[in-house]
Amino acid sequence: MQSFDFGEQIKKAQAAGKDSLEFLRVPALSLSTYRLAAGGPDPQQPHTEDEVYYVVRGRARFKAGDDDCAVQPGTVLFVEANVEHRFHSITEDLELLVVFAPAKGTNKPA
Repeated sequence: MQSFDFGEQIKKAQAAGKDSLEFLRVPALSLSTYRLAAGGPDPQQPHTEDEVYYVVRGRARFKAGDDDCAVQPGTVLFVEANVEHRFHSITEDLELLVVFAPAKGTNKPA
């Protein structure tokens, strides 16, 4: 078993000057933190893995394909591999737990 404190993982990412920091990787999945500042852009591109976001803090909107919804603490989002997606209209700094399955970077582009 492994146990992680999300707040500590966010602090590690901040100390490293990174918006995203992976803290667990096994073949079937990887876990990361992801931070986006209020009013800022979300520069991510589609991934070759399925992805789940859990919103820990903050408020924004999220667009995936043709769908667009509000997000807030407690929101869980699932995005299939290769689907264009991003957070936008970020009104409060976002802190997100991100799960990739399989582990990020292990699938070959289609």
